[in-house]
Amino acid sequence: MADTVLYEVGDGLATITINRPEAMNALNIATKVALRDAVRAAAGDDAVRAVLLTSAGERAFCVGQDLKEHIGLLAEGSTSVMSTVKEHYNPVVRALTEMPKPVVAGVNGVAAGAGFGLALAADYRVVADTAGFNTSFAGVALTADSGISWTLPRVVGPGRAADLLLFPRTIKAQEAYELGIANRLVPAAELHAEAEKVARALAEGPTVAYAAIKESVAYGFSHSLAETLEKEDELQTRAGASEDHAIAVRAFVNKETPKYLGR
Repeated sequence: MADTVLYEVGDGLATITINRPEAMNALNIATKVALRDAVRAAAGDDAVRAVLLTSAGERAFCVGQDLKEHIGLLAEGSTSVMSTVKEHYNPVVRALTEMPKPVVAGVNGVAAGAGFGLALAADYRVVADTAGFNTSFAGVALTADSGISWTLPRVVGPGRAADLLLFPRTIKAQEAYELGIANRLVPAAELHAEAEKVARALAEGPTVAYAAIKESVAYGFSHSLAETLEKEDELQTRAGASEDHAIAVRAFVNKETPKYLGR
């Protein structure tokens, strides 16, 4: 993979780091390809039990599309300039949201445009107190992409999502926490350590149950109560038959700390 995205797996945790701090971790084509490949690799690796998505540097998590590259492609008259949504953003967001593994975003700085979309595609967001979020799209006469039209209303509600998309502004960290965009707010100096701590705790946890929780929450948003109850029954049957469940019950009875196997 390109050095614009770093990929490391250890002790069940895949850490994916966008590594363009000099460009505020903007997404040029090489970075988008490498990010797509890294997320797909994590999703398909049985040794990976959780994923941490973060970025290098302190200023930015990701400011979205690299507009300098974008302007150059437009000037060249490229007919494929907007194919990046289909070729890059959509596969990344689907892999993040659909993989049966918990995904933690460690948001170390500003997350704008597709960067905001990537953060929202994670299941849990640990956010530095100096970070900020901005939809940005309307500011450059574009519509939402990177899944943000699906994820943002589910986090903040459709009315607030419309406001943030139609009138882009920077949402500071404290407001992001109050809106539910940030799940955990930490001092900037502690961001990377805390995000890794959260992700490692999930990697060591009952990942069969986590996968079922992730699936049931996504399912419930687009199905009726009756259908969702049936889905809960199906998923609970699966979780109840797992080795992790048996381990958890034995550990509870014996007042021990369970050591989960992820199966």
